Amino acid sequence: MSAAIAALAASYGSGSGSESDSDSESSRCPLPAADSLMHLTKSPSAKPSLAVAVDSAPEVAVKEDLETGVHLDPAVKEVQYNPTYETMFAPEFGPENPFRTQQMAAPRNMLSGYAEPAHINDFMFEQQRRTFATYGYALDPSLDNHQVSAKYIGSVEEAEKNQGLTVFETGQKKTEKRKKFKENDASNIDGFLGPWAKYVDEKDVAKPSEEEQKELDEITAKRQKKGKQEEEKPGEEKTILHGNIFFIHLHFYEKPSYLLLSLPLLSAVIKSLC
Repeated sequence: MSAAIAALAASYGSGSGSESDSDSESSRCPLPAADSLMHLTKSPSAKPSLAVAVDSAPEVAVKEDLETGVHLDPAVKEVQYNPTYETMFAPEFGPENPFRTQQMAAPRNMLSGYAEPAHINDFMFEQQRRTFATYGYALDPSLDNHQVSAKYIGSVEEAEKNQGLTVFETGQKKTEKRKKFKENDASNIDGFLGPWAKYVDEKDVAKPSEEEQKELDEITAKRQKKGKQEEEKPGEEKTILHGNIFFIHLHFYEKPSYLLLSLPLLSAVIKSLC
């Protein structure tokens, strides 16, 4: 420090001029080129005393095991990679209802359960559904298509009785045919019947039995009573004269005419008519 103060005092001395300048230049010490750039270089031995190492992933004490993997949305219809079984059937995130039963907690896409699309013909499905609703039996849907479909569910006895008849099929009705007199020999001119032969139990005259005849008689008697009218002799003429009403109406509702009799004679005419 004393040397620096002395150098400053010499430079700001009373004397000024070339002599002072030459003296100051001679007093300065020239620096080498390496030392002049030393302040721009970093010293390798210099280390900060408070330096702390930065760790981007420090070790942390974890109480629970971490779940690794990708969680799928249950509403996703298509997955672009091959997930594991644990990923596909992992439980859903979110709060759970503790009062739900096991049946209600199961995954479902409709109110009554989970319906999966099946590769079955619509006509065959509707046929078996209507057959079960009508007859009480249907083919077992658990069997594969390549197996023989001869196993039924529901009323198996009814299925064996009807031989697996469905609602879209008609069974063979066994009807007893009426027997006819057979005479198909065309050479028999007098006795040949052919397709015009009569039935064995055919009746030519239809006559009601005794009970049917009584019922018919009762019906006809009732009809005759209802439709019975008073018989009148033909050619007999009958007239009814309402004299009082005729003359009263004629007097009050028609204009007077010169053909009318005088009022005093009206009573005598009416009495004679009655």
